[in-house]
Amino acid sequence: MSYILNIETATKNCSVALAKEGKTILCKEIAEEGYSHAERLHVFIEEIIKEAGIVFQDISAVAVSQGPGSYTGLRIGVSAAKGLCFALGVPLIAVDTLQVLASQASVSNGLIIPMLDARRMEVYSAVFTPNFENKRAVQAEIITENSFEDLQETIYFVGDCAEKCKPVLTKENYVFLEKIKFPSAKEMSWLSFEKYQKNETVDVAYFEPYYLKDFMMTVSKK
Repeated sequence: MSYILNIETATKNCSVALAKEGKTILCKEIAEEGYSHAERLHVFIEEIIKEAGIVFQDISAVAVSQGPGSYTGLRIGVSAAKGLCFALGVPLIAVDTLQVLASQASVSNGLIIPMLDARRMEVYSAVFTPNFENKRAVQAEIITENSFEDLQETIYFVGDCAEKCKPVLTKENYVFLEKIKFPSAKEMSWLSFEKYQKNETVDVAYFEPYYLKDFMMTVSKK
């Protein structure tokens, strides 16, 4: 019996899900402007374990969303996942954040493009098939009216970029699924279980989140 604890903190959504044999059985999450991940994450983890009626020692692996996304959010999620893996002696599984986001879209044709806000007109994006197979690697790109013009299929956009991208991306084959904004740990369950079955784990000691861009720190002018 495989229980996997899934942790997703790459965006404003602080999300934790417990999966059994690849099926989500419990999920707790909250999306707030203030990024309350540091306060919420460990509470959610403890509550889910208690409500599921299991103990931490029943967990077979811990999965974490690897990025791209918020620098601080990713650090919090990965640190928590590593701590649990060290304490429990279980493997760590890293799951692509944009694939998790794309997995919320249920379409039968075309392509799915998950996009996460990277400030101004820049986004983190990738391209997936309706079966969530990756067709283009993750990249940071500045959105213009010519973005994705080489793709003739119907394109379904998901993520938190609709407000700024919709006025620019106006071609007839573009569809914005605006209700799908953030990746969720409940969509990680089947992805992490597939990796667990294939023994696709990462080194707990040396694994680092996939930031995609260098973290920039600014100094206050005050």
